[in-house]
Amino acid sequence: MTRHHDQRGKASFPRTLRVNQVLRQVLAEEIERLADADERLRMVTVTGLETSPDLRQATVFVSSLSDEAAEALTERRSRLQRSVATQVRLKRTPSLRFEVDPAVVSGGRIEDVIRRLHGGGEEQ
Repeated sequence: MTRHHDQRGKASFPRTLRVNQVLRQVLAEEIERLADADERLRMVTVTGLETSPDLRQATVFVSSLSDEAAEALTERRSRLQRSVATQVRLKRTPSLRFEVDPAVVSGGRIEDVIRRLHGGGEEQ
């Protein structure tokens, strides 16, 4: 079996990559639907998803995760898992965990540094 590397550099198998893509799409669409009724979820964007090799756990990476958004996702976790269970044929439905995407955090830090460097070189 061929191994690939996901966006975080970890080795994974093609099936896992496909499962990650499908789950990411299902959850992104469901969170978008939920955001219509729950404004705490309006700024939540699913940027990636990583399942454990046994598919029991899935870490859902989001662009930002305020306290209010984290609370809303926790309250809606069972509904999101049901959506996965009904839309994706898997032996078991993974337990969902939500985290801020480290790539987004890193990118934000880089932008801050660039802004400071750019702003520090101008005369005021």
